[in-house]
Amino acid sequence: MNAVSPPDVQRYRTVFISDLHLGTRGCRSDFLADFLRKTSSERLFLVGDIIDGWRLRKSWFWDESHDEVIRLILAKASAGTEVTYIPGNHDEMLRDWLPMGLEIGGVRLLRNAEHVTADGRRLLVMHGDEFDSVVRYAKFLAHLGDWAYTTALSLNRWFNAIRRRLGYPYWSLSQWLKRQVKEAVKAIDRFETALAGEAKRRGFDGVVCGHIHHAEMREVGGVLYLNDGDWVESCTALVEHFDGRLELLDWVAINRLSFFTPREQQRRAQGSNRVPETA
Repeated sequence: MNAVSPPDVQRYRTVFISDLHLGTRGCRSDFLADFLRKTSSERLFLVGDIIDGWRLRKSWFWDESHDEVIRLILAKASAGTEVTYIPGNHDEMLRDWLPMGLEIGGVRLLRNAEHVTADGRRLLVMHGDEFDSVVRYAKFLAHLGDWAYTTALSLNRWFNAIRRRLGYPYWSLSQWLKRQVKEAVKAIDRFETALAGEAKRRGFDGVVCGHIHHAEMREVGGVLYLNDGDWVESCTALVEHFDGRLELLDWVAINRLSFFTPREQQRRAQGSNRVPETA
């Protein structure tokens, strides 16, 4: 059981997050650290692509806010939060450890998991890449898509730098572009149908997944489809309240965060803590 939380921390029964892509410049680790500091839960599910092994193998990127995210997750596990890590395709190197039944720093590694909500609904929790035909059958195309996606994220940073100068909050260009592509919309629909069908086949009431960076909560074929989104484009999380109610949180919209605001605040705070130089 968690220790008593400060009054400004929002408590939930369960939190689901995925697709952090730590190790990439596109990861909004500063927003995510803000979310982790301001929320607590009895259970935390990390639903894949937490660390981006694909990107780290090509070039190394890891800053202080990435460290902070890891520290906050481990601190939650140490304080009593039940943390479950389900590796995805970008952190697939961890799947080799699954047969060992490892638990690292209080974090359990599982291929997929079952979660029962407070109101009795059984949810299958999985990353979902095994139902993405591009990743499953043509890894070369998936990596090519990863390159194109990384380019879009780079453009996204410049685009939001301009928006900030004009006084506008963060807005995901890459996510908007993806939604405009007809075939991408069709692929998302096929993915959602496949995941919901798998949950129904196994006798679950719903499925929680990530992978496609598209937060969604809807009923598909009589099964509840829940995608918790990502922390690259949408900065979203799926939460379960203590009565079993499920909700998608858009952390950017809730906090009106601009693209650079958290990092600037951190720099200002660090500057205010410096000891003035003496003559």
